[in-house]
Amino acid sequence: MSQTFDTIAEIISDISEIPVEEINEKSHTIDDLAIDSLDFLDIVFAIDKTFGIKVPLETWTKDINENQAPSEDYFVMGNLCARIEELIAAKAA
Repeated sequence: MSQTFDTIAEIISDISEIPVEEINEKSHTIDDLAIDSLDFLDIVFAIDKTFGIKVPLETWTKDINENQAPSEDYFVMGNLCARIEELIAAKAA
């Protein structure tokens, strides 16, 4: 697994008190890990701070609510990590 995944899994574990061993790339943060919306906001804030980026959570939520994207695109760990890596790369460019 990637360094990004390991870092995000640690953030989730610290905030949600979910053992890091229970988090894998196929875990859906809401459906499988049962992370509530307030904890998820804390997680996103920690991701922003850790990686020096701004996660576009409002845009992602809008895309899901308007059926522009399935929630799996943003909230399954493997996909979430890929999105974060895209944001990191865009910031570095």
